[in-house]
Amino acid sequence: MTSRRAVIALGGNAMTGPDGSATPAAQRAALAVAAAAIAEVVAAGVEVVLTHGNGPQVGNLLVKNEMAAAVVPPVPLDWCVAQTQATVGFTLADELDAALAARGLDRRTAALVTRTLVDPADPHFLAPSKPVGRYLPAEEAARFLALGQRWEDRGARGWRRVVASPEPRSVVDAPAIAALVAAGFVVVCAGGGGVPVVEGGGPLSGVEAVIDKDLTAALLARELGADTLVVATDVPNVVLGWGTDAVRPLGRVTPAELRGHADAGEFGSGSMGPKVEAALRFVEGGGDRAVVTSLENIADAVTGDAVGTVLTAA
Repeated sequence: MTSRRAVIALGGNAMTGPDGSATPAAQRAALAVAAAAIAEVVAAGVEVVLTHGNGPQVGNLLVKNEMAAAVVPPVPLDWCVAQTQATVGFTLADELDAALAARGLDRRTAALVTRTLVDPADPHFLAPSKPVGRYLPAEEAARFLALGQRWEDRGARGWRRVVASPEPRSVVDAPAIAALVAAGFVVVCAGGGGVPVVEGGGPLSGVEAVIDKDLTAALLARELGADTLVVATDVPNVVLGWGTDAVRPLGRVTPAELRGHADAGEFGSGSMGPKVEAALRFVEGGGDRAVVTSLENIADAVTGDAVGTVLTAA
């Protein structure tokens, strides 16, 4: 089957060099590779909405915050998410426009800084656990503890900042995304899970948190009425028995089967777990199909069921 509308969530490997380098040149080169695969999907007549990670980019900004803290006040984490959304968004838009033009496609790309609503009472705010940024010695971490940040002693490697990772409740800018798609744009949005915002009886306000980008992608796909969610990562399939001699890749699976594997602890919370959870939430919430696969398989994942781990409602 070929999808009518697909949300594609690009993993970190789509934005860094093969060695993990996050220099501007390495990021642009990696995004050019991703853009070529996405242009192939657009050429098949599919409406495409892209989301992306921003871990390396936010990490770089946090280091700049740390190094300049004695000179200028560090900016809050929601600002870092917004800044990296814009940077990755415009770069990916440029590369996508070039890839579409190379195929003779009369389509353009729009990048939108996107807000995601979270609940201020989300329990994750009471127990921040998502590590961000680099490790620091205790005396340097103390400067940021004094600024109200939360840092944890991680033993021999030093101290590391931890932040809340609340559940996404809705994508605030989904109506604008839908309008851009309807106008014929390929839309880049909701980078890094979206800028986390809360309602407080007045204007929305940003909060110090990061949202899992795959969970936001699943939510956005449902809000946009997409029929396919593709979670692109650095491996071709979800596997069972990772790190053992009994590794088994999963192809087509049912929601019940995949949920059972997840409940049994097969997928790491910091790696494949959120991707599997995103696929499950999309299909369990009424989506037609979700695919977890590698970047080079994106086009085939949207147009058929021959690659990746494919999850369908029926």
